[in-house]
Formats: sequence, C-alpha cells, structure tokens
Amino acid sequence: MKRNATAVWEGSLKEGAGKISTQSTTLNNAQYSFGARFEEGVGTNPEELIAAAHSGCFTMQLSAYITEAGHEIDNIETKCDIDFQDGSIVSSHLTVQAKVKGINDADFQELVTKAETNCPISKLLNTKISSTATLQ
Repeated sequence: MKRNATAVWEGSLKEGAGKISTQSTTLNNAQYSFGARFEEGVGTNPEELIAAAHSGCFTMQLSAYITEAGHEIDNIETKCDIDFQDGSIVSSHLTVQAKVKGINDADFQELVTKAETNCPISKLLNTKISSTATLQ
C-alpha cells in the first residue's frame, strides 16, 4: 500500500504560501505558510500534520493491543505535541486518555508503552518520543 500527498509552494519563504493536498482529498489545497509554521498565521504546517499522523497511528496501535489483550474499548483520545526547535523536531509527546472495560492501570500502561514504541509513525520519527496516559 502506498499513500501520497502533494505540496505546492509559490514565492519566497516568508512572503510565499503553499497548498497541501492528500490522495484521499481530506486535505484539498489546505493553506500553509511561514506564518502558520513559525508565527500564528492561518493554515496548517508540517509539524501539525505530523502530530495528527502520530496521534492517529498511535491510537490505532493502542486499540489493537488492547483488543488483543481481550478488553473492550469505550474510547481512546490522544493528543500529540510536536516540539520544533532550531529547525528540528526534538520530541513528540503523546497525552492519552482512555476508557477501557476490565483493564488495570499497570496493564494499560504496558500497552501504551508498547504502542508508543511500535506504531509505524513512532518508528519513522527520529526523535524522543514520550507519553502520559490516564485510564478513566
């Protein structure tokens, strides 16, 4: 399976602007710019898209592990914070809240750590990855 996205940029770095589209068209000419990346401009940015990918991938991986362990999931919510400093992504932190029937906190934390290590986006990122998980 292969997936793709396309970025088009026009103009200089600070004054220019771009549009990002995904194969699925979920993003269709979504605006991105220097302001959206480094200031408080309108539009998305690469780090925000990485955060979305990491939180989504991790949550699916955690769901698989919880299901394999024989537990029923009510819901899992994951927020991903990407820390971008001096031109590098220095960390990705996952904040997880989950409501799962029949699981104790120790087993839940073990599955969170396993998902943090093994989701495909975690494997792709060459940065520090951490998590904080709360079982509701």
